[in-house]
Formats: sequence, structure tokens, C-alpha cells
Amino acid sequence: MSALAAIGDKLPETIIGPFDAPALARYAEVSGDANPLHLDEALAAGVGFAAPPVHGMKMLAAFEPMLANWRSDLAIVTLSGKFVQPILRGEKIILSGRVLRASDEEVFVRLFAHGSARLPGVIGEATLRPRAARGGA
Repeated sequence: MSALAAIGDKLPETIIGPFDAPALARYAEVSGDANPLHLDEALAAGVGFAAPPVHGMKMLAAFEPMLANWRSDLAIVTLSGKFVQPILRGEKIILSGRVLRASDEEVFVRLFAHGSARLPGVIGEATLRPRAARGGA
């Protein structure tokens, strides 16, 4: 049996956003993350940002459909990330990834979310395994 993916395989880039103020307000409402830094232009400016930053969890959650589009035969077992730099409202966000480990049982992927400066805002990782076969009795 061969590996599910090859080490070094790149995932197709996915673009999300840019997100405007109403989109961030809707996300804050449904997620329960109403941190004013994400919503208040004056507060964001007061801490040195040109615009409020996009919620980190919004970007992390965007990896799930990216991974599903890449390999719908694999299920996400773990997904985590570190928020290393703010990506601001109004910026398009480029999601990308690369396979770091692969076997016939599991694939480990490093994930990145970049803003316009191409500096990573989120560095993540995911472990994927083959989806359980759906069988009827």
C-alpha cells in the first residue's frame, strides 16, 4: 500500500476575504467572540493597527473547507494553530499548506494563513486520516 499523500505535496492556495466590518460583527455575534479589538476601529488604531484584526479562530476555521476540498477522502482528526501576527480587516487572506509526514494511515499538514504582506498570521497543523467506509448492513 502507498502513502495517502507525498511528503512535500502542496495544497492548492485558497483565498478568503477580505472581510468588512459587518462580516466581522456577524462572526463576533455567532462565535461569542465580541472582543472589541476586532470591532472597534478607534481601539484598533489606539494599539497601532490600521484596521481591526480579523478573528484568529475565523481564519483557523477556514482551514477545514480548504482541507476537505483538497482531499475529501480524508477526515480531520486534529486541527490547531498559533496566531503569530494580526491580519487586518480589508486584507485578503491566502491559506496554504504542505504535507510534512505521510503514511498509509495518516497525513500531517503544516498550514499557513498569510495577509497582504505575505507574513504568516496563523501557522497551523492538521492530522488527517482516511474516512471510515460507509457500509450498509
